[in-house]
Amino acid sequence: MKPSYRAEVVTEEPAFAALAPVWGRLYGRSPGATPFQSHAWLHSWWLSYGSPGRLRLVLVHAGGELVAAAPLMRVTRPLPSLVLLGGAISDYGDVLLDDEHGEGALAALTEGLARAARTALIDLREVRPGGAAERVYERWHGPRHRVSDSLCLELPAGPMADLVARLPSKSQQRARAKLRRLRAMGVERSAVKPDEVERALGRLLELHRLQWQGRKVTSEHLRPRFRDHLVRAVAEMVRTGDAVVTEFRLDGEVVTVDLTLMSRWLSGGYLYGAHPTLREHKVDVAAMLLEACAEQACAEGLSTLSLLRGDEPYKHHWRPETVVNQRLLLARRRTAPLLAAAVSDAGMRRRGKQVLRRRKERDGGGRS
Repeated sequence: MKPSYRAEVVTEEPAFAALAPVWGRLYGRSPGATPFQSHAWLHSWWLSYGSPGRLRLVLVHAGGELVAAAPLMRVTRPLPSLVLLGGAISDYGDVLLDDEHGEGALAALTEGLARAARTALIDLREVRPGGAAERVYERWHGPRHRVSDSLCLELPAGPMADLVARLPSKSQQRARAKLRRLRAMGVERSAVKPDEVERALGRLLELHRLQWQGRKVTSEHLRPRFRDHLVRAVAEMVRTGDAVVTEFRLDGEVVTVDLTLMSRWLSGGYLYGAHPTLREHKVDVAAMLLEACAEQACAEGLSTLSLLRGDEPYKHHWRPETVVNQRLLLARRRTAPLLAAAVSDAGMRRRGKQVLRRRKERDGGGRS
């Protein structure tokens, strides 16, 4: 007998909090999920960044078990939309879908989304290629559009020796020399226990502030609401194995703290703080962190080592693969004008960024 699928929309925060056990089971049965879809991350994000009355969780149950979920909130600007929880501080966005329930759960989730949307556009940002939201997009019967979102860089998970071997011969020699220097200096690292997470993250954020002092920094990382979110989410994620906080010590003093997020297949360095004195010691912090992350990924048998969003030059040193997240826009016939407006706005923003990039390249060339 085929199971019966029932979709509902949850709008109250206490109900969201109570979903932790069933959400966790669904997360574990969703092969493509990233740590940014875990209950700990999303619920903590909502407590720091959500607005009362805007929560929209589209849930699908079968036989009393949660088999699909779309974690959304309603916004009114720039357009009336349902957007994924997690916002700008989350590198990947997606829905959750239990593969064992296949088309039945997918159909119920898609229909539930259509009902929940009403007069709003559904705007799913930062969906990694292969994400479950792509299956919703393919099944959608109304107007839809796909545009490129942020660029991410990824490496195959493997021992540090394999990552070094990807480099040109001269770069390999330099990388090995830098790693030998770390060992000669006696840099030690250790994973933080769950009950030590709050203290370690406080140190991470302080080192992050020192590291970027006098330079342009992501201002959100210095705000209390971000700290509160990180402490709440990561303490639980360390307990469940979805995060690792690592402290690096030199002469007994913590000089670097790193936060890496992990799922069943992916490991990604999310945020770190490094003491500025490491520059004086000529420590290659990026190589130090990558080595630690690579060892963690190998120990867990993961397939992907993500450098997450961003096209920074230091990431390209390791010859990563480029993966472009997708923005999936879904509308009903009566909200088709919202879709057209969102596509037009995305196009204008993309062209504006291209103009700025060319201007920077031209100005940079002139100074050299």
